[in-house]
Amino acid sequence: MFAPLTYRDWIASDEVDLPERVADLHRWLCAHPSKPLISVIMPVYNTNRDWLVEAIGSIRDQTYQNWELCIADDASTEKHVREVLLEQARADPRIKVKFRKSNGHISTATNSAFELAKGEWIALIDHDDILRPHALAEVAREIISHPKAEIIYSDEDKISESGGRFDPYFKPEFSLELLRSQNFLNHLTVHRAANIRKVGGWRVGFEGSQDYDLSLRIIEKIDHKRVRHIPKVLYHWRAGRGSTALSADEKNYALDAGRRALQEHLERLSLAAEADFAPGAPFYRVRFCVPDPAPLVSLIIPTRDNVRLLKRCISSIQSRTSYKNYEIIIVDNGSSDQETLAYLQELSDAKTSKVLVLDIPFNYSRLNNLAVRHCGGEILALINDDIEVISPGWLSEMVSWAAQENVGCVGAKLYYEDGRIQHAGVITGLGGVAGHSHKKSDGDAPGYFYRLKIVQNVSAVTGACLVVRKSIYEHVGGLEEEHLPVAFNDVDFCLKVREAGYRNVWTPYAELYHLESVSRGSEDSPEKVRRFQSEVEYMKDRWKLVPDPFYSPNLTLNREDFSFAP
Repeated sequence: MFAPLTYRDWIASDEVDLPERVADLHRWLCAHPSKPLISVIMPVYNTNRDWLVEAIGSIRDQTYQNWELCIADDASTEKHVREVLLEQARADPRIKVKFRKSNGHISTATNSAFELAKGEWIALIDHDDILRPHALAEVAREIISHPKAEIIYSDEDKISESGGRFDPYFKPEFSLELLRSQNFLNHLTVHRAANIRKVGGWRVGFEGSQDYDLSLRIIEKIDHKRVRHIPKVLYHWRAGRGSTALSADEKNYALDAGRRALQEHLERLSLAAEADFAPGAPFYRVRFCVPDPAPLVSLIIPTRDNVRLLKRCISSIQSRTSYKNYEIIIVDNGSSDQETLAYLQELSDAKTSKVLVLDIPFNYSRLNNLAVRHCGGEILALINDDIEVISPGWLSEMVSWAAQENVGCVGAKLYYEDGRIQHAGVITGLGGVAGHSHKKSDGDAPGYFYRLKIVQNVSAVTGACLVVRKSIYEHVGGLEEEHLPVAFNDVDFCLKVREAGYRNVWTPYAELYHLESVSRGSEDSPEKVRRFQSEVEYMKDRWKLVPDPFYSPNLTLNREDFSFAP
């Protein structure tokens, strides 16, 4: 396998035809009479002279011309700030400047800049950052192409003090759970001015996370389908000393302000949840309460002559699971091994598990569908017999998410026995049909922008440990028995659930081992190869697998490590 690209290599490859693409963009804009006015908002305070000139210059150099730059100086004490702003305003009438008489901090200063704005759309830029020359042109095209859009955001990277570009964030399409974990919208974000006015602008008291607080309040009031993503790097975030671009630890007050903004967001929506800090990440964790009374969960575990692993699975569930209201339904698919049969009889006699005997040809989808008919639980958990519990709160965590009205399938963080990552959500298109996010990464790795440490939406999760409400399972028709008896039935199921309007969720706070999958055999017989190929073709015919909305077209489909696309 080829080594992953460096970001420098990716830039060279991606931008080789950039002039032609920008020319095409402007031909497209010229063909459309609408030219939305975009008001760029910039609060300023004691900015480094060169960086301030460069930031303003990046606006003046925009290839799209229908913009205005609205600047509020928050009573800077450095004399050069006034000099630069006056000089720039004299040079371009589209630059408006307000000099505040007293320092009110960034929320107040941003509101002052917003008061100058006449545009229907508001773009936000920090006083030391840089827009790409075609950034506003790309935004204008998105506005024209999607006139009902409410929020537009782009990808971003960082720029060092010496001008080098690094650490690009190639973002997913809108993900509510990811936004509640981190402000991934960040730079560049463009809002409808009317929405900002409706929510009352930027709030004092949330300095450092004032834009996150604003976005959360707006998100509460709009159709999330009207949040648009431009999968292109349009913004360079200055990584200077003291900047959160360099390290989130530089401004701990900002992290705390973000947590408070998130908590108030949850309270405004009357959600029984608490906003906490994410362990091991400079971001957030939303903790939903388990419903009271706790719903019965039916754990469905298919097995066949696999007593060694089945014993470990059942023992770990019974001894390590803090959630108590569950039933275990073991689906015995024709076991003949005497030790296995004796163990199943022992479980049945002790009434700690129900044993459902289905001596039929192996069909994973059919086994689970038949088992569901025998489940008394309001919530189902599909569990492989090679799963072993790590975190006692795993089921409480998954149930707390699955119980949410708009949430569908919930997946867990699974490890190989050696501690490496086996499953952290499924990305469609990887390897042709679907693959596991961050597969074989170190168990304590943060992942791509801490994606291994925070809750997020995903297209699918593995059926090795999948929790979902029984009503949803039945509504979408369960697992596909005819076309997907062995492979991809879990992915197909999750995509059906997403198609039905539910959000699939992966949480790192439910941790389990997936013991046998690291050494599972390949599809090596002619019959298995034919069956597997038919399942591949079914998935490709049934679903649009690429692009996965929770991945990025700028990231490769040939590896599972979030490396750059060639």
